[in-house]
Amino acid sequence: MFAFTRAQAIAFAVMVALILVAPTVLYPVFLMKVLCFALFACAFNLLIGYVGLLSFGHAAFFGMGSYIAAWTAKNWGLSSELAILAGGGVGAILGVVTGWLAIRRQGIYFAMITLALSQMVYFFCVEASFTGGEDGIQQVPRSPLFGVIPMQSDMSLYWLVAVVFLAGFLLIHRIIHSPFGQVLKAIRENEPRATSLGYRTDTYKLVAFVLSAALAGVAGATKSQVFGIATLTDVHWSMSGEVVLMTLLGGIGTVFGPVLGALVFGSLETYLAQFGDWVTVTQGAIFVACVLAFRRGLIGELAGRLGLTL
Repeated sequence: MFAFTRAQAIAFAVMVALILVAPTVLYPVFLMKVLCFALFACAFNLLIGYVGLLSFGHAAFFGMGSYIAAWTAKNWGLSSELAILAGGGVGAILGVVTGWLAIRRQGIYFAMITLALSQMVYFFCVEASFTGGEDGIQQVPRSPLFGVIPMQSDMSLYWLVAVVFLAGFLLIHRIIHSPFGQVLKAIRENEPRATSLGYRTDTYKLVAFVLSAALAGVAGATKSQVFGIATLTDVHWSMSGEVVLMTLLGGIGTVFGPVLGALVFGSLETYLAQFGDWVTVTQGAIFVACVLAFRRGLIGELAGRLGLTL
């Protein structure tokens, strides 16, 4: 079912082993944050890396997924898995609307439309009563999984987040290596040719956009469960920029690149916090150096030099 190459199978086994071992060494909340961002980056990479569509509005899906999961868990008492699914569902619905409007354009026009629509969602969240405005939705409860398994401890929630990430990662891998994924790659390489072969390219792009938006919503919903809060930060345009950086850093169009990019980004954000106001400057300098030194991203350069597909 999952057509891993030998190199990908080894990389996946190493990734799973690290996920299992990491909580014994690192703080579980930090690891959960990285996994949420990794799923977000993988969802974004599905769109830019395999369809060739650069979205500057993915924060809308991530943020709305976070808000909906937080609100339903707090006000309706939904269990953790249902709150996460609700966030993913809203991300998918928003993706249908945004994608239907945006896929008619290409290149910078597509990117600007997604950014504009994302900003509309941001200002809606600023004014809407259920989002709590600048205060956000706070004190989100960690509802029991399936209504029976307690999620109060960080370790219990960590395993849920790990399962959500791995499920999303495997789904994306399956999409990429399915006949549907091959058509997406054909559209990326030469859309007019794909159209001439009889494929309804707009339909394929819309489906890919909705899948990417749904997974971004799941990532945001999971993050709200981890931190017990949903704020405007998650839906702000800067979040769209961060996911672009994560994907670029790891390697666009690689399966494992966004995961490594999210790990590096999360580590820099956490461990450079001691520099205060200089943290952004320091991050920027590191990213510029990485982009100049690794033009295909960290995983992309490694795979290229070893002649592997990762």
